[in-house]
Amino acid sequence: MMENIVVVIDGGGRGAALVDKYLQSPHVDKVFSIPGNDMMMVDTADRVTTFPKLKTTDMKDILNLCLEYRVVLVDVAQDNGIEAGLTDRLREAGIKVCGPTKKAGQIEWDKTWARLFGQRCGLPQPSFEVCQTEEDGIKYLLSRPEDEWHFLKAAFLAEGKGAVGAKGRRDAMEQLSLLRERFPKAARRYLVEQWMLNNDGTAGEEFSTFVLCCGEDLQIIGSAQDHKRVFDGDKGGNTGGMGCSSHPLVLTADIQRKSEEIIRKTLTSLASEGRPYTGILYEGGILLQRGNYLNPFVMEFNARWGDPEAQVIVPSLENDLFEMSMAVAEGNIKNLQIITDGKVRVAVAGVSRGYPEDYSQVNGKEIIGLDKIMGMDGIKVFGAGVKVVDDKYYAAGGRLFYVVGEGKDILEARQKAYEAINQVYIKGGGLHYRTDIGRRDVLRLTRQRD
Repeated sequence: MMENIVVVIDGGGRGAALVDKYLQSPHVDKVFSIPGNDMMMVDTADRVTTFPKLKTTDMKDILNLCLEYRVVLVDVAQDNGIEAGLTDRLREAGIKVCGPTKKAGQIEWDKTWARLFGQRCGLPQPSFEVCQTEEDGIKYLLSRPEDEWHFLKAAFLAEGKGAVGAKGRRDAMEQLSLLRERFPKAARRYLVEQWMLNNDGTAGEEFSTFVLCCGEDLQIIGSAQDHKRVFDGDKGGNTGGMGCSSHPLVLTADIQRKSEEIIRKTLTSLASEGRPYTGILYEGGILLQRGNYLNPFVMEFNARWGDPEAQVIVPSLENDLFEMSMAVAEGNIKNLQIITDGKVRVAVAGVSRGYPEDYSQVNGKEIIGLDKIMGMDGIKVFGAGVKVVDDKYYAAGGRLFYVVGEGKDILEARQKAYEAINQVYIKGGGLHYRTDIGRRDVLRLTRQRD
């Protein structure tokens, strides 16, 4: 009897959450993850296989693997696989795929194209300038007020770290030089964007919403609030994500309606330009006070699940993930009804000290306590940069693992997450995590109860 095998194209915590969910489906016998990570295979018997020597862009090898094992579905969850055109290549070979084409995915992997697209279809977004050389950026900055704040963004993929804020012209010029030095390929073209603020000059509040898409049809899955900066209080360098919570209390019914209107307009415009979108679309938004109302603006779109947002949203799904993804692959999601369990979740990323810069001193050190917390009630642990050898866990990357706590509200979910991660440490030191994940909703809930 043939086995039903699903392939997940990803190697981090997001991929771990997807692998875990696919394994819960009665339709799935085995999951292959490319490249995968060692913790995906902990306590999964012989149902998970990883391919650490394969890259997410090794299209020929991935195609041959899928054909050899008669894979029934491929979930392309990694941005550089989408950029490389993996979805297109697999579909041409008759393989069912959940993930956008290269052309549709350009909304993520080319941020200058995305801003120009947003301008064409009238999306609410910051003003911007597309630049090729450092001189282009300097010239533009010199044309703007000296004290104006900006964001500088690499046009192409930079592992979620290609955006930096600058408070004034001098800071912007310094950050521009550093951005192009750090990401010479990704920032060979870049954006200088307006730093959008509330009417009173305070910072807006970011959120992300995830949508299952098939052309112009969509199903809202859920929303989360990521914490990008490496230190508490949103201090320090930008990271791929230090943790998140779901569902953000700031997203009222009115804001969610406005956000959905933006997403619908985006999908309609993509289709009209010959780029119909299929798969998971991630709207990265910011809420800004305009008059008496909070309105959503587009910070970015991503062409896949977020990391770490997937770690809090995917576990909440009551739906069979295989059935959801197959509906996308087969081009019909009209009859789907997304159902979630209504629980609040908080994910805290455990990272190597020094991340996102130099964390080489931590690599190879043993991580103690992970096995202990995996069995705790209301806790999920998703691995990323961890090497498993003889049932021992070793640091092997920047973001190491994610501890996800669930509860009836943000207070319970957060308490569980931190009670668990507080029991984990690295021999000789070197584990870092933020202690304020979900703080905005803690304050909101506390005020509501007072």
